[in-house]
Amino acid sequence: MAKDLALGLQLGYWGAGPPEGFVEAAQAAESLGFDSVWTAEAWGSDAFTPLAWIGAHTERIRLGTAVVQLSGRTPTSTAMHVLTLDHLTNGRVTLGLGVSGPQVVEGWYGQGFSKPLSRTREYVDIVRQVLRREAPVTSDGPHYPLPYTGPGSWQLGKPLRPITHPLRADVPIFLGAEGPKNVAMTAEIADGWLPLYYSPYRQEVYADQLSGAKPGFEIAAMAMVSITDDISAGLMPVKMSLGFYIGGMGAKKRNFHMELMGRMGFEAEAEKVQDLFLAGKRAEAVQAVPDEFADEISLVGPVDRIRDRLAAWRETPVTTLLLANRDTDTMRTMAELVLGG
Repeated sequence: MAKDLALGLQLGYWGAGPPEGFVEAAQAAESLGFDSVWTAEAWGSDAFTPLAWIGAHTERIRLGTAVVQLSGRTPTSTAMHVLTLDHLTNGRVTLGLGVSGPQVVEGWYGQGFSKPLSRTREYVDIVRQVLRREAPVTSDGPHYPLPYTGPGSWQLGKPLRPITHPLRADVPIFLGAEGPKNVAMTAEIADGWLPLYYSPYRQEVYADQLSGAKPGFEIAAMAMVSITDDISAGLMPVKMSLGFYIGGMGAKKRNFHMELMGRMGFEAEAEKVQDLFLAGKRAEAVQAVPDEFADEISLVGPVDRIRDRLAAWRETPVTTLLLANRDTDTMRTMAELVLGG
């Protein structure tokens, strides 16, 4: 059954420096009726600081992290960031969390990547304990034991409650998840899901995993948008992103993004993209990304074509389309098409 969609603006993480106009883009999104704006982190800029800056320059738009990396902070530290920012922005925060991948977790944060699902479950439980503030926070799990009594401990730790009373006990928690078990757990324990790639034409890929989602569960799916008469040219930024993630954001033996593309029906093509990328043939890797796949997960073409393809998105469980575009004209056109603004 067709339904309404909300719009969000995905600003991502910074490159070599702060992107120009990101605050103005968030303000434009708010004025156009967008529901949310999101920031991310990889191994450079963090997600919370730009979001706080945006929050200080906006009034109504929801503020989300898509995503904060679990290994970058302990769960209590993340909860402190959330409760602080939620107060400062009058209850506009959505916490998006993700495990990242072994290359980043072990190469950047200096931690082991093992047991990502149980780590996530334990992490979310602790964050929720902090935000509820019903009792001193404790955890008997193996990943984030509270109080800590392991090697190096002075055996003096005691359970604590946050000094600051959270503004909201029920700050929404979304998870960025790709693997089937991770998506199923997200539907079970989270308030929403942040898929990296979602095709409205292949809903069966996630149907079973999402069957256990509770009422009100949100799905915020990112889609690059390019309004152009040259569809091939419009797909190139999508293919460049896919080539990098499928080819380089992971190892030869384990790349979650490549595995996802395979589950979505493009296994041979994904392997070819990775092989070319790892061989140093990056331009060829980008060209090897199938136009069909790039087209399904984005909105590219003339306005009428995008309008027609939005009908497929409205038939999915997706509740919010996250635009990976800061161009004001594109945002305005999408607001007209999606929101009737």
